[in-house]
Amino acid sequence: MHGAPVDLSFRNIFKLTDALTVEPRSSLRPVKRNPERKYMSCSLRLNNNSITEVHDLQNTVSHFLAEPSHLAWLDLSFNKILHIDQVLCELRALRVLYLHGNNIFILSEVDRLGVLPHLHSITLHGNPIETNAAYRSRVISALPQLKTVDFSAVTRQERVLAKFWHQGNSRSRKQGRSPVL
Repeated sequence: MHGAPVDLSFRNIFKLTDALTVEPRSSLRPVKRNPERKYMSCSLRLNNNSITEVHDLQNTVSHFLAEPSHLAWLDLSFNKILHIDQVLCELRALRVLYLHGNNIFILSEVDRLGVLPHLHSITLHGNPIETNAAYRSRVISALPQLKTVDFSAVTRQERVLAKFWHQGNSRSRKQGRSPVL
């Protein structure tokens, strides 16, 4: 089930419940539907809207996809998302997650995504967290299975540096000092 993405981009969606009344954009590669009229796809585009929270994501995914548990590619870029919600951690088959161009400002929230065993590509650039000096090391440390961060391959050297960064911060926490976020 690797059809074209279900495309809800540029639909002026403010809340994910609003998406339930929107018809996906048509593309050159039409998305097939099952007898229940759900889309045979494992990709969902919700980019370029005005979404601030994603706590209703499971409902939206179930509404559109024939196999919601197979969601592998999710684009939430260019919205107004403030937090990495726990609901993203329930998407166990997720491989690619685009969150760039949002308003995420707490770098430690990236740690939550560590429970996603297949996540190999993430984008977070264009969020306030990107201004943190430890940004890339922190993301690679929290998600060691990543192959790309912000459309750029994770190098062997970055993995080593992220490991050292993590060890240094673990020692700081044990000694009662504030870690570098």
